[in-house]
Amino acid sequence: MFAPSAGYDRAITIFSPDGRLYQVEYALETVRRGSLAVGVKTKKGVVLAVEEKGRKLQSGDSVIKMFQIDDHIGAVGAGYIPDARIQVDNARVMAQSNRLIYDEPVDVESIAKRIADMNQQYTQYAGVRPFGVSLIIAGVDENSGPVVFLADPTGTYSGFHAIAIGQGSDQVNDYLEKNYSADMSLDDAITLAIECIYLVSEDKSGTSHIKVAVVDAETKKMRRLAEQDIAKHASGAKTRSDKPPAKSA
Repeated sequence: MFAPSAGYDRAITIFSPDGRLYQVEYALETVRRGSLAVGVKTKKGVVLAVEEKGRKLQSGDSVIKMFQIDDHIGAVGAGYIPDARIQVDNARVMAQSNRLIYDEPVDVESIAKRIADMNQQYTQYAGVRPFGVSLIIAGVDENSGPVVFLADPTGTYSGFHAIAIGQGSDQVNDYLEKNYSADMSLDDAITLAIECIYLVSEDKSGTSHIKVAVVDAETKKMRRLAEQDIAKHASGAKTRSDKPPAKSA
């Protein structure tokens, strides 16, 4: 006997009788199974953090889940990261085209909308599949200041003060709701983002599995934190040992 989804999950353009696009839901499940990524906005800038579990002989300098789109815009992803590279490359072209045509940096929301529009197209046409990744896009605009957006495989994009995606994100978002403050300093936001990763990570010691980037509101430049700087903030993290690791899906 076939499952209720049989037939309706084989073509991206067909809605099921109960109004669902199963391939899009499968893409969202891919995101939920990815390692955690966090974005936090403060008045002084934005923080992006992601957990990257490398192999023993893998170089610690390689960062595959964190991207720089423009000087003032960064992104972190959860899900099928090769799809994220395509989205980021497209966003970089848009950012540089904006500088060439208008001689000004592109708005962060314009980048988020561009990525979301691309995601939506891949839910509508036959012969393709949805992107299996969500991106947290964050940066500092000339007019709006620090902003954080989330773009997911459905084609939706939304602004957030703080957001987490990936495995254990429901638990982390609850933690952010209880501990986030709009008035927190940039250093406190970095510590909070690291706490979020420790909250659901199986590795409660060390910082080699944590990557953090900051876009400062003053410089409007993205910079990645060195491991010693991450370790300094991690020393004050409250969730290193007082929370059990999240169970695998």
